[in-house]
Amino acid sequence: MLERMSMRPAGYRDRVLDPVVDRLLGAVGAVSIEGPKWCGKTWTSLNHANSVYFVSDPAGGFANRTVAELDLAAALDGERPHAIDEWQEVPGIWDAVRLGIDAHPSAGQFLLTGSSTPSDGAVAHSGTGRIARLRMRPMTLFESGESTGAVSLSAVLDGGPVAPRASRLTLDELVSVVVRGGWPASVGRPLDVAMDLAESYLDGLARVDVSQVDGVRRDPAKVIALLRSLARNTSTTASLAAMQRDIARASGSQLDIKTLGVYLGLLERLYVVERIPAWHPALRSPVKLRQAPKWMLVDPSLAVAGMRSSAESLKREPKTLGFLFESLMTRDLLVYAQQLRATVWHYRDDADLEVDAILTLPNGGWACVEVKLGHQHIDQAAATLLRLRDKMVKAGDPPPDAMIVLVGVGGVAQRRGDGVIVIPADSLGP
Repeated sequence: MLERMSMRPAGYRDRVLDPVVDRLLGAVGAVSIEGPKWCGKTWTSLNHANSVYFVSDPAGGFANRTVAELDLAAALDGERPHAIDEWQEVPGIWDAVRLGIDAHPSAGQFLLTGSSTPSDGAVAHSGTGRIARLRMRPMTLFESGESTGAVSLSAVLDGGPVAPRASRLTLDELVSVVVRGGWPASVGRPLDVAMDLAESYLDGLARVDVSQVDGVRRDPAKVIALLRSLARNTSTTASLAAMQRDIARASGSQLDIKTLGVYLGLLERLYVVERIPAWHPALRSPVKLRQAPKWMLVDPSLAVAGMRSSAESLKREPKTLGFLFESLMTRDLLVYAQQLRATVWHYRDDADLEVDAILTLPNGGWACVEVKLGHQHIDQAAATLLRLRDKMVKAGDPPPDAMIVLVGVGGVAQRRGDGVIVIPADSLGP
């Protein structure tokens, strides 16, 4: 384990990604931490760095960026590990880092942070073998302090015991964390302030960020309409045609499917849209599987802002709240899965058997997860998971390593007699 570095910011909250950063810094020359703006990339990089170069520092008329454009070596100068923040604003930095590692091979030299993917061709080399990429997302409930982390996902997947622990999360508290989201700048702030931050985030995406990715001016009204469509369809397999209709109703003008795909691609390059792929196990049976991905915004607070909802309105709309809670828990699963080198999918077949999340593990194993807002739906969720297990076994595939129900309000952490594991949201940890 590397020694924690000297630039750790005061008030830094440890992130699930920290041990992964340490591990990779001990193995490769550079680590690139990529994710949406405001998710905490800069502070996490500083937590592992001994020096830093802020490419986007506005001081001196963005002098750092100008200097880096004129002399790439200037951005690389500093005590190792050296962090380079928002490197994508001068894409040549990537190749300079790679060449620097080739010239002086050793692990743990650089940390790069980026909040968008540069245009195709802006980077000459992938960096394979020299630069490891890590995806960062907003804080999980464990990182922001709402979950005790008493039930470890990693331990559960290894077959470990589940200590009984009753949920203490109230409906009001659950609604608040959905509305607030996991942005470090919002944690601990009044709810109305957090809502303002999420709304300004969407406005900035539509007016500025989407057009800056590739330098092509986009229509902010259509971007906002697309974001609102994604918000309304969060955690669903909404088709592009459905989004197209939403945009036409909201903006009063059409967006053809090809352009819609471009807009979605830009939002993915800004790391604000998650595309959860459909799971396609190699079944030895005639089961037909649905192909469509699930869409969600990277944090439920953005969906709340996109729908112009509030804590009070969500408490009157349990179905919408359920989809947003699923989005929140999928966000947390994506964070924990990265630490486990696992992949998150969703499942739906032609018999309308649908499971919220599938985790595929490096050892070839898998786990299935259902997300339910309240404890009264645990039995229903368990029946769904058992049905999927039986279908897989009948098709000749191995049973899951774990069947998990994540519940928002109520419930007790336990391994039931049928093998299904119940985990309250305020107990789940990495």
